[in-house]
Amino acid sequence: MKIGHLAGRILLGGFLLYSSISNLINFNSAVGYAQAMGVPMPQVGTLIAMILLLIGGLSIITGYRPVIGIAAMTIFFLAVTPLMHAFWNMSDPVLSQINMRFFEENIGLLGSAWMFLAIPQPWPYSLGKTDQVRMESMTAIDSEA
Repeated sequence: MKIGHLAGRILLGGFLLYSSISNLINFNSAVGYAQAMGVPMPQVGTLIAMILLLIGGLSIITGYRPVIGIAAMTIFFLAVTPLMHAFWNMSDPVLSQINMRFFEENIGLLGSAWMFLAIPQPWPYSLGKTDQVRMESMTAIDSEA
């Protein structure tokens, strides 16, 4: 199961990293879309959104400080989803349907992120293990003194 957990982390984190990097590469287009959706300060908002995705993706893949990564993902999905995919405000039925799908996908991704909170830390095959080993070593040294 440890390999399945790692594979799931790579898939979810890789998706988040790809989304972040893709939007950073196409920053002007992402800003234009945010502006068209009525996002205040679209350049700043887009940059913050991409940073949140980057933090979340790296944290999930590496297992380093996963609670921080999940918090970043939570902020991203709760802020971005209703702003960027407000299908209920769209008069074009095709655009409304497409954005409803994106909205649903983001809610599902948020749910998958929250499920990672139930997995005891440090995760298998994670950089977070080095923190735990270091903390256990420090605790052992302190208890010997």
